[in-house]
Amino acid sequence: MTEESATSRAGGGRPRELTAHLAVPEMDCPSCASKVDKSLGRVEGVLETELQPTTGTAVVTYDADAVDEADVVAAIEKAGYEVVGGSDDAGADDGVDVAPPAEVWTSPRAKKTWLGAAFVVFGLLFEFLLPGQNVAVASVLEYPLEVADVLFLAAVAISGLPVVRSGYYSARNRSLDIDLLMGTAIIAATGIGYFVEAATLAVLFSVAELLEDFAMDRARNSLRELMELSPDEATVKRDGEEVTVPAEDVAVGEVVVVRPGEKIPLDGTVVEGDSAVDESPITGESVPVDKTAGDEVFAGAINAEGYLEVEVTSTAGDSTLSRIIEMVQGAQAEQTETEQFVDRFAGYYTPLVVVLAILTAAVPPLLIDDPVSAGVAGYALTFAGDWQTWFIRGLTLLVIACPCAFVISTPVSVVSGITSAAKNGVLIKGGNYLEAMGEVDAVAIDKTGTLTRGELAVTDVVPADGVDERELLRYGAGIERRSEHPIAAAVLARADEAGVDDLPEPTSFESLTGRGIRGEIDGETVYAGKPSLFEELGYDLSRARRTDGGAVPEAAEAGAGAFDGDTLEDLEQAGKTVVLVGTESRLLGAIAIADEVRPDSRRAVERLRELGVQRVVMLTGDNEGTARAIAEEVGVDEYRAELLPEEKVDAIEALQAEYGTVAMVGDGINDAPALARAEVGIAMGAAGTDTALETADIALMGDDVGKLPYLYALSHRANGVIRQNIWASLGVKFLLALGVPLGLVSVALAVVVGDMGMSLGVTGNAMRLSRIEPE
Repeated sequence: MTEESATSRAGGGRPRELTAHLAVPEMDCPSCASKVDKSLGRVEGVLETELQPTTGTAVVTYDADAVDEADVVAAIEKAGYEVVGGSDDAGADDGVDVAPPAEVWTSPRAKKTWLGAAFVVFGLLFEFLLPGQNVAVASVLEYPLEVADVLFLAAVAISGLPVVRSGYYSARNRSLDIDLLMGTAIIAATGIGYFVEAATLAVLFSVAELLEDFAMDRARNSLRELMELSPDEATVKRDGEEVTVPAEDVAVGEVVVVRPGEKIPLDGTVVEGDSAVDESPITGESVPVDKTAGDEVFAGAINAEGYLEVEVTSTAGDSTLSRIIEMVQGAQAEQTETEQFVDRFAGYYTPLVVVLAILTAAVPPLLIDDPVSAGVAGYALTFAGDWQTWFIRGLTLLVIACPCAFVISTPVSVVSGITSAAKNGVLIKGGNYLEAMGEVDAVAIDKTGTLTRGELAVTDVVPADGVDERELLRYGAGIERRSEHPIAAAVLARADEAGVDDLPEPTSFESLTGRGIRGEIDGETVYAGKPSLFEELGYDLSRARRTDGGAVPEAAEAGAGAFDGDTLEDLEQAGKTVVLVGTESRLLGAIAIADEVRPDSRRAVERLRELGVQRVVMLTGDNEGTARAIAEEVGVDEYRAELLPEEKVDAIEALQAEYGTVAMVGDGINDAPALARAEVGIAMGAAGTDTALETADIALMGDDVGKLPYLYALSHRANGVIRQNIWASLGVKFLLALGVPLGLVSVALAVVVGDMGMSLGVTGNAMRLSRIEPE
């Protein structure tokens, strides 16, 4: 696809920039991308390139007055890679996000490989099993060619030419990569008459390339699945009719219809209907969420059973799902510290082994005149000085010089980890954060909205003697009807749950700042507020709360003793806010309100410790009593209360000094300074929240603190997989390299184990990360 991003050149002004989004499926490793980058760099007018081997895509910005997209495509093809997606394959707003699925095993390259393999098999048959029929059929420069030789040469021509062609492009682009090494080895072996080795190398390397293509295509599937979550079409109500249009053509404010089983096409608000909606593609929450009029829904969610009409609140390109996909793709473009180290190491490794290969082929024949025999590990080894033996060993080292498995070991692991997390409702915005989360020593967690729901709810209804719960809620909710305080909403919600629907309408309502409220109900003044308000009215609450108390009106004595002695103190010690309800002469009872602890908070804290986190600390701006009660309930190691935003930053710095790497979990807005200060900032409930998505390093798309252990386990495992891949690939290469001078490693073994085997091994190992799921 091509997008115009600047105005035309005016009087020699700025260039008219266009951006081409192209799919290059065969560009599947950093060395491939380097070759393409060098080729594009030689095209005058190319301004900027962004190449992503993990997605097989190229984004090229160029001066439209100097070059066109055809020139860009030609430059990529000159690097040896076919462009299969571009302007003809994508709409104006979409672009090519990931290379299309490849028909690896039926591609032209695969057919040439199978045909070449058949020629090798028949050649080996004549060479070793039917030597009597292996007669000379031709000669070249007086060198006789037998039947087997012709078959091997056919295999080289069919399977080896694509390799040699790629090597030629590598040489043109001054790229010392696997294609150049293998192409050189095939040409050299053929040129000196080592037809068996040349044919075997050509076929085995082609098979290795196909297997690597298949493995990378599997890795890209997770990205394709993520992008396929968003529907392409939407049913819109226009002029009283339902019409089906592309999702990108729907404007904000229009109403879309979503029937049972259909995906919600765009973010919006339900205006009619009710249904259970599966939001797992966005939040990772496996249980469908009930949606009614006024509720928010997200593009990509699945309408389970009911009929919904949704008013669109964002365009297709701005939906929560689109932002998730965009950030996942951006995360893969950022190299981790490990990837940067691997690339630097490979830059030294490959030239060094190439030099060793040349020395291996040239030096021993010059120094060894007579064969030397030795016994090593039970093997009888002969070090002869013939050119043929050492030339083959030099070719073998050329094969081992390829760092493919080593170089892809980290990016393929990062892709697997980040896409797996995204499908489970965790958005990791960079491979560096994936790595950092796996090394976290301490986790700081904000209380409100993280360990707790962030919404006040009634936890206890304690009627006084002679009063039932319904009467207490009737008066309490009645007087709170006129209040806009969050406590009022909690009391009204509890009354509704209890079926109290005959709420009185208060008159003469008055807010008593800092103490409570009062109003007239049924001709009597009713109060609701703190215990201190009722002490001012003359109630003696000493039996319910240990205070000095005061004078008690005779008419109020009966109500004052309505509670057990420690009721109020017990509720307050539990971190709850106590609201008393009564009149000047009668105490009706107490209603306790608290920010409810999430049911999975305690298990999340326990699981983090089990996984290896040294310290879990709760940070809150709430008072000491509430903080202590919540801390005890969820089981954190310590808590710090009454903190201002800047004091939370100080707390993070103190944890870093004591423990090392710290992750901070908050809401992404109020906790922004602390999130920024921690090595890893994690935002809770980020679905649909622009600020949280942009400020945090990692976002938990659903309000589910239980995803924290999953995130830590995934990141920790990803770091382990990356280390395994790096050391395994280096270790195998080292062992093979040691075996080459001893004659223990053949060309075939080097290809099958060192190249094909290790590339498949590191890719398969990385794919294991997709099997890690939240509890």
